[in-house]
Amino acid sequence: MTVAEKIFQSKCGRSIRAGDVVMAGIDAAMIHDITGPLAITQFWEMGGERVFDPEKIILLFDHQIPADSIPAAKNHQMMRAFAEEQGIVNYDLREGVCHQVALEKGRVGPGDIVVGSDSHTCMYGAVGAFATGIGSTDMGFALKYGALYFRVPETIRVDAEGSFDRRVGPKDLILRMAGDIGADGATYRALEFGGSAFSGMSMAGRMTCSNMAIEMGGKAGIVPPDETTLEYLKDRRSGDSMDIAPDADAVYLEKRQYDVGSLSPQVAVPHNVDNVVSVEDVAGRKVDQVFIGSCTNGRFEDMQEAAEVLGSDSFNEKVRVIIIPASRDEYLKTLRAGLIERFVEAGALVEAPCCGPCMGGAFGLLAPGEVSLSTSNRNFRGRQGSTEAEVYLSSPATAAASALYGEITDPREV
Repeated sequence: MTVAEKIFQSKCGRSIRAGDVVMAGIDAAMIHDITGPLAITQFWEMGGERVFDPEKIILLFDHQIPADSIPAAKNHQMMRAFAEEQGIVNYDLREGVCHQVALEKGRVGPGDIVVGSDSHTCMYGAVGAFATGIGSTDMGFALKYGALYFRVPETIRVDAEGSFDRRVGPKDLILRMAGDIGADGATYRALEFGGSAFSGMSMAGRMTCSNMAIEMGGKAGIVPPDETTLEYLKDRRSGDSMDIAPDADAVYLEKRQYDVGSLSPQVAVPHNVDNVVSVEDVAGRKVDQVFIGSCTNGRFEDMQEAAEVLGSDSFNEKVRVIIIPASRDEYLKTLRAGLIERFVEAGALVEAPCCGPCMGGAFGLLAPGEVSLSTSNRNFRGRQGSTEAEVYLSSPATAAASALYGEITDPREV
């Protein structure tokens, strides 16, 4: 059995295979300030009065914080009232981006089934959960009943072997996968990651890869839990086990293999995430803005990588550099390491934890004709402002190198 099949079998208490349609209990449900109000409205329209379990609901604000409009302020007001009425812990706007916060607060563990009203909820697969984004109607149902219908997905197994070269890392690997599998190549499939590159990968790298499973259409992106997973979770939650490794004779829809030692820095070029090339192919493209942050690459390890590339230099004066740690914890680690001071000295704007320019919601928007290089997860037309702007995606190392020179730059040359 695959990891996804084992998780559903454990929850449903009967033999499960890919393709089965099951009603499964929910271990956690996450809502944020953009989609949360819609889900709550659906909950009320279904006759909901009390949520199924306040302790299993994760609620916070990250997309438009502090409120940047009166409608945003009203959304926050509504969700604060709902949390108080229902007895739900409200992380409000203090903690950071929903996916990062849910993991670092220990709200998700191996073998859990988790839903979130955000497509990148699949990031929780980094700790061995089956986690997936759902729409507001489904979330309204989940808030009321604590369960949801699922079609157990077939699984694509991806094994990555070897060691990354200098200034090449997990973001480059997942971009390469997106380029190979395609934006819809894993639609309603679970991606199961393995191999020596994943077993040697930090939790930060695993989060980056699981986060972007949805960019291939994936229902989930799961790294089978191991000692690294348990070490990450040991002070965050208790009672987790590792007994959900895939069977040796697990049946996969497809198997893919990567040698990360031969991988070069990758860049997704406008306007699709699967439009991926090696950095050499776009080196020299002028950039107006560089964004280092988001749930994909806003962790301390990403900040360290950017700072290492920056060294004692300053960012190019013609580039607007926006740096946003993904959570309060990641911000404090970055602050205490002296990196925020270094970034500010070099000319960057360092903002409080939030989604920032990623979805073009709150600030950092692009004008027509401008070019952004971003460590976030989507480069759709209009994603970060004008529909006439261009968004490229890369690793933090490539972003920092490009911010130094004002043009897309191979970080291995810095």
